[in-house]
Amino acid sequence: MTLDAKLDRIVARAEELRAALAQGVAGDAYVKSAKELSELGPLVARVIELRAAERGAGEAETLLADPEMHDMAEAELQGLRGRIAGLAQEIRIALLPKDEADERSAILEVRPAAGGEEAALFAAKLFGMYQRYAEQRRWRFEILEYSDTGLDGLKEGIAEITGRGVFARLKYESGVHRVQRVPATESQGRTHTSTVTVAVLPEAEEVDVQIDESDLRVDVYRASGAGGQHVNKTESAVRITHLPSGIAVAMQEEKSQHKNRAKAMKILRARLYEQQRAKLHASRAADRRSQVGTGDRSERIRTYNFPQGRVSDHRIGLTLYKIDRVMQGELDEFIDALTAEDEAARLSVEE
Repeated sequence: MTLDAKLDRIVARAEELRAALAQGVAGDAYVKSAKELSELGPLVARVIELRAAERGAGEAETLLADPEMHDMAEAELQGLRGRIAGLAQEIRIALLPKDEADERSAILEVRPAAGGEEAALFAAKLFGMYQRYAEQRRWRFEILEYSDTGLDGLKEGIAEITGRGVFARLKYESGVHRVQRVPATESQGRTHTSTVTVAVLPEAEEVDVQIDESDLRVDVYRASGAGGQHVNKTESAVRITHLPSGIAVAMQEEKSQHKNRAKAMKILRARLYEQQRAKLHASRAADRRSQVGTGDRSERIRTYNFPQGRVSDHRIGLTLYKIDRVMQGELDEFIDALTAEDEAARLSVEE
């Protein structure tokens, strides 16, 4: 099917839905039709704009033969051709298959990797960076687990980020983040390199992942804290192991065993859902493993060089010399560029 034929069908479908709603469909049929029409609305508006621009270009072309109108028609035609190309590109992007998880909230996991305490300190900085980014986007950022080293470093940080389109914006953050800086304890002024792993998982509902209670081993124990602080005298900490997959989640942030179990199940569900998605999309990912990368946590994606004040994303070759602002949560320039690169890669596969 040609692109024009596909667009004609989309416009016709929108007209069908409008007619159905005008005739007074009710109940589930109304909700379903209204939702589909709302999703089609922006695309249909672009198609209408494209058709109008194409008609305008056709009219301008007929005026080129008139000596008195030639210059004006040529200028108008040039502008319309640029508009047509831009609208066609927007429409092709809108027609790309959607990742069903893009509109979901997400689970963020940050852990130090290589580099000891320096890695733990940077992990805490990264966790704070994402919290500030969430605040700027007006998303809800709830800390599910925050285990510190006692020296301002982070052993493990897990947060639930709630809002529309969270996963679509943050999914490219999964991977290894490298930091190069001079530690405060470095007497020779030498730059040290450390790494931190970040995982961003789409939040899963109970309907997405069926978990059989018989597949779970639940261990409860007393919570512990750095230096003996925050130690709970009751067995409130929970570790849940999903036996078929071997995935284990430990939670001790809350004083209530019930709350810790609920949080652990939320994280377990997200990890199992991501595992299912990875298997489902493995073949497609192999076809479009572009500069944006796979999102795997073993892949180094970005370097934060403090002495030079720069942040470099290795997947798209983008370097910004504003590390302080990036650490304050100004991530949109990276995320927009990564999104555009991914769209371009998928378009090339579609074509």
